[in-house]
Amino acid sequence: MSEKLGKIDSHIFEQFISQKCGSKRDEVAVGPQFGVDVSLVDLPGGMAMAMTSDPLSLIPSLGLEESAWLSVQLMANDMATTGFAPMYGQFVLNLPSTFSKADFQVYWDYVHGFCSKIGIAITGGHTGFIEGQNSTIAGGGTFISVAPKEQMLVSKYAKAGDAILVTKTCAISSAAILAMCFPETVKNKLGNEMQQEASATFYHTSSLEDALTAVGKNHEHKDITAMHDVTEGGVLGAIYELATASNNGAKIYNEKLPIAAIQKEVCQLFELDPRNCIGAGAMIITCKKEAVQDVINRLAVANINCTEVGELVEKQEGIKIIENEKTSDVIYLEDDPYWAAFFKAINTGWK
Repeated sequence: MSEKLGKIDSHIFEQFISQKCGSKRDEVAVGPQFGVDVSLVDLPGGMAMAMTSDPLSLIPSLGLEESAWLSVQLMANDMATTGFAPMYGQFVLNLPSTFSKADFQVYWDYVHGFCSKIGIAITGGHTGFIEGQNSTIAGGGTFISVAPKEQMLVSKYAKAGDAILVTKTCAISSAAILAMCFPETVKNKLGNEMQQEASATFYHTSSLEDALTAVGKNHEHKDITAMHDVTEGGVLGAIYELATASNNGAKIYNEKLPIAAIQKEVCQLFELDPRNCIGAGAMIITCKKEAVQDVINRLAVANINCTEVGELVEKQEGIKIIENEKTSDVIYLEDDPYWAAFFKAINTGWK
């Protein structure tokens, strides 16, 4: 267990956590579950409270603004899967003892700014400086939103027969962060223009607008059944998680998976399959089959590319990918290959 990088896998979750979640309370409508981005707690008057938590980033090789962006947006992406933006935020910061007060002010000003733009009120938390803290994870946060329960979506609500859509492209965050952390290597291997374009996609790693556009400003579109944001495991991993959470199988058409040239080139350089590595910024959306073009069209109006890549099927049919007219099982990668590629580049001396 100590040798693994990234999130724990579903087996460890089932073994250690799923049946040991404290006291059982009837108002917890959706608790911890593999492939589910948020928890839901029933409130009076037909309302519900959605909550999601994630680590906070502090990555010197990226920068303070970029670290603050990831800290806010990755949690916002999770909340976006409900169809609502986060409203409240709690932050726990365990900062390195060497982190200067001036840098902390810059970092927190960005956190404040990004939260303000989304409409998040920061309601509390904890901040401290810790001796021996050298991780790029600087603590954790929780975002909360309150909305009518009947309007809130959860990835487990998807149904067999739903179409599977993907916004933007595969491997957005992987390609962007690698290009930013190893700029000299990417410039030398792929050219200055490619390095700059890949780095510029860093701020495409929010999928909040994707989700809010899909359901409509006033939640007028009832054709969306579920959403799941793309993180570790990439687009294929996210589809696998959504299918598993909703107790369905899936059929994915490989040639339809959106892989833009920038992400393809950077991933090839780092020997990564863009379908399987961290892809924050993309959103998996399921909708009624007859609504596919309507969903794609309204996202297009907001300049968000959206592609139909497959459909959910009955669970007994499995989770399959069709590639070159051959059908095979989707293998869920419990260790995202991005991490190995990142540390290999460091150990190789790439700059």
